[in-house]
Amino acid sequence: MSIYEKFVRDRITQLRLQKGISEYQLSYDLGHSRSYIYNITSGKSLPPLIEFFSICEYFDITPVEFFDNKLSNPELIHKAVEGLKELDDNDVLIILNLICRLKKL
Repeated sequence: MSIYEKFVRDRITQLRLQKGISEYQLSYDLGHSRSYIYNITSGKSLPPLIEFFSICEYFDITPVEFFDNKLSNPELIHKAVEGLKELDDNDVLIILNLICRLKKL
């Protein structure tokens, strides 16, 4: 198993656990048999590209966010960025200042 295959398997597990759902529930929500996600996370298979995109959509993240190993919770970051896009510049600056203060703690 390559490090990339392991990353995909581990990332799906991480995202699933953060969302608080079982392998069965994720499989079902994606329209597959009960063992679909288990087969991926156990190393028996990898999702085809179209299914990978479906997994990203399910977790409301982009493929880039999926592969960014510095994002421990990409779904949360994605939602924060989408929220920031709706704010005016003054409000974004307030949040940016708050982030800078929190990073110093």
